[in-house]
Amino acid sequence: MHRGISESEIANRLIADEIEKIHEESPDKGYRRIRDDLERYHDIKANDKRVLRICRKLDIKSTIKYANNGCTRQAAHPQYIAENLLNREFNADAPNKKWLTDVTEFKYYVGSVVHKIYLSAILDLFDRRIVSFVIRDSNNNALVFDTFDMAVEANPKAHPLFHSDRGFQYTNRAFHSRLEKAGMTQSMSRVAKCIDNGPMEGFWGILKRERYYGSRFTNRETLVKMVEDYIDYYNNRRLQRNLGVLTPMEKHEIHLQAA
Repeated sequence: MHRGISESEIANRLIADEIEKIHEESPDKGYRRIRDDLERYHDIKANDKRVLRICRKLDIKSTIKYANNGCTRQAAHPQYIAENLLNREFNADAPNKKWLTDVTEFKYYVGSVVHKIYLSAILDLFDRRIVSFVIRDSNNNALVFDTFDMAVEANPKAHPLFHSDRGFQYTNRAFHSRLEKAGMTQSMSRVAKCIDNGPMEGFWGILKRERYYGSRFTNRETLVKMVEDYIDYYNNRRLQRNLGVLTPMEKHEIHLQAA
């Protein structure tokens, strides 16, 4: 005589079905992020250990993490150098107190010819939201200047500490003048110290691990759309435990409502 299936086993099977759907849609997600998605977007409550057990049973693992190699070129003859005022204090008590920025590159292939696009972005350390971003075919001053101008236009009352590495755009005197005009204080990473801009580097790694590595893009339009769609997803739907299992924009809006 066979015993009936327990309620716990039935629940595990239902959870397993949802886990498989989440993994198929986003193979980059590990068990912790899967658990958070189950609760927020599927109304299924389960602790980390239970989700981990089910993931192991299903042989579900997140995609491998890759090292991110930045593309910012150090200035051979910097016009302006700022001290590292941020000093790895990667937290803020309100939005628009500390902004980080950087540039990274992506490749696509037309036949055997390699092409590149460059993404410049600004990240807020309070809510980890992407404040502004620009995608261009050239890594030049206009790329960075336009990213900054967009951020200022969207946040005209913001006067954050503005941190970057020592890339040629950021050490440009004209860029420093832009910062001063906006009432911002400039901060720069030390030479060859990527960790000084850690959260920004971390965002590049997240984006590339979740949507770029392991894929081969064969036209510019598809690659640009991927980046644009991902930043929208990251700001508005990607839950982060360090934000209290909120999205960056949820964290941002909660603060504004409480202020």
